[in-house]
Amino acid sequence: MKKMNNRERTFALMTIPILILFFVFNTLPLIQGFIYSFTNFKGYGSYNWVGLRNYADLFTDGRVGNSYWFTIKLALVTTVVVNVISLILAIGLNSKIKFKSALRGMYFVPNILGALVVGYIFNYFFTYIIPAVINMMGGEGTSILASTKWAWVGIMIVCAWQAIAMNTIIYISGLQTVPEDVYEAGSIDGATGWTQFRHLTFPLIVPFFSINMVLCVKNFLMVFDQIMALTKGGPAQSTESISYLIYNNGMSGGQFGFQSANAVLFFIIIVVFSVTQLTITGKKEEQL
Repeated sequence: MKKMNNRERTFALMTIPILILFFVFNTLPLIQGFIYSFTNFKGYGSYNWVGLRNYADLFTDGRVGNSYWFTIKLALVTTVVVNVISLILAIGLNSKIKFKSALRGMYFVPNILGALVVGYIFNYFFTYIIPAVINMMGGEGTSILASTKWAWVGIMIVCAWQAIAMNTIIYISGLQTVPEDVYEAGSIDGATGWTQFRHLTFPLIVPFFSINMVLCVKNFLMVFDQIMALTKGGPAQSTESISYLIYNNGMSGGQFGFQSANAVLFFIIIVVFSVTQLTITGKKEEQL
């Protein structure tokens, strides 16, 4: 067996502790959760094996179904809103305007703030400030978070407000990779405005668009902090995301085994979404 030289030994000593930590705090809990998904474990005490019963019950549980519908709806709508606004902002901030460096820094501030802090601030605005302003204007102001029909819009606004910052930076990075020669050649052919964006700019930043789409869908499917700060799944469980349901019922609701099965299913769905997106956008890049 070949002996490692000092350089290889150094890299091994740097890597092995990280691998051990990753296994202990990531892989091992994942394996334990998968095992618990086949039991009726309540989070404490003894438990029995129930086989695939937890997985079968997931497809007949109305609360689980509603949480998946809400989460997927929120993820898809917010992804579209975030990418449209981010791309518009990126184009503006990449143009030749004054103070664009300062403006980029200002737009990135929401990403620095903690999601729980942002959620509590917006909760105050939605509950007190906005209804008070509407009342002053002669209307009947009520908190959007108190409506089973519109509470998800409030959550979408908060998620989008915070996510736009990072997506804008990624799009700006993509726009800066587009050579000026491309625009000069396009202007000779009469390409301006929307035509220039559609046929020149967007095809060249498709890889960055793909990254943003995958990250957005993944992050919004896993939405938790905003739910915790704004609605805690209410009103009437209308804004209960999958992550919040797994946490709430698994940790304090005595459904640890059942929600472990839910977590496994949720993991598979996220992987399917991500692989599908990468496949579609990969084919699009090859066509372009």
